[in-house]
Amino acid sequence: MRKQVLCAVILSGFTTLAAHAQNAVSGQVAVDYVPLSNYIRPEDSVKTGSKSDFRRIQFNLEVPLSTKIDSSGNIKRWSWKIGAAYAKMENRGYEEPLFPTEMLNAEMGLQYLTSLRKNWSLLTFASVGIYSDLVKVNGKDVLGQGGVLFIKKFRPNLAFGFGPVLSNSFGVPMILPGLYFDWKTNGKVKFNVNFPQGLSASYHLNELVDLRAVVNLDGMTAEREKNGKSTLAGFMLLTAGLQPQFNLGKSLKLQLTGGSTLARLYVENDRSLKSLFKNKSQADPRFSPTFYTSIALKWNMP
Repeated sequence: MRKQVLCAVILSGFTTLAAHAQNAVSGQVAVDYVPLSNYIRPEDSVKTGSKSDFRRIQFNLEVPLSTKIDSSGNIKRWSWKIGAAYAKMENRGYEEPLFPTEMLNAEMGLQYLTSLRKNWSLLTFASVGIYSDLVKVNGKDVLGQGGVLFIKKFRPNLAFGFGPVLSNSFGVPMILPGLYFDWKTNGKVKFNVNFPQGLSASYHLNELVDLRAVVNLDGMTAEREKNGKSTLAGFMLLTAGLQPQFNLGKSLKLQLTGGSTLARLYVENDRSLKSLFKNKSQADPRFSPTFYTSIALKWNMP
């Protein structure tokens, strides 16, 4: 039996771990679309005639506040991050409402990166945000998290980090394990493995276009009221596809992605310490694989 683990919540905090020692304003605007696909009933794994889709727009921005680099290359960097995502879901043919029709995630946070000894660095971050299904917005929708990660750079292209992450996602402040992994190669074909975001293989066609094959793990979270109790619900999305990237100058990139959903799950848990360690009697609701597409505009401006 599977443990009740709401990975979408933890994933939303881990997106802050992709730290870059650069004094630049970076960000992105992205639109994702998953068309209607069949709901697979968890109790018997039967594909039903009920269907749901997923449409989302998201925005992320990182602004460096202070960057200091000494003669040895050691860095001390403060940055400010904001992010927002809004999703709309259409649910057809259900006898009763099972899933939210809207989700809003909006957060802001502060991040500090500093060099330690012998290729070690320390990443400290804290954020607070609203994670809501927009049915009833109140204080229960406010989630905060913060953490400290010790990151070891084994080689210029390989880094691993670990440390504690404090979150109130389950109603009471809890310390959860945090992990970070990044590996990449150079050359005509570039491979990149980044946990928890995903992996990619990129082929440089010319100065204007890179062709990428990508596998991404993503999700959204919302606090909901169910039977008078506060629950935490999340959609988890695992996708794979081809992604041509158009390099519109040194600071601007346009990414078009087309592919398939490898997995689309819906997880909902009570916000309690007990629910975190409770065994489930059945699998989580999921949806049949279908087409996936997205468009993203990214910038990195000094």
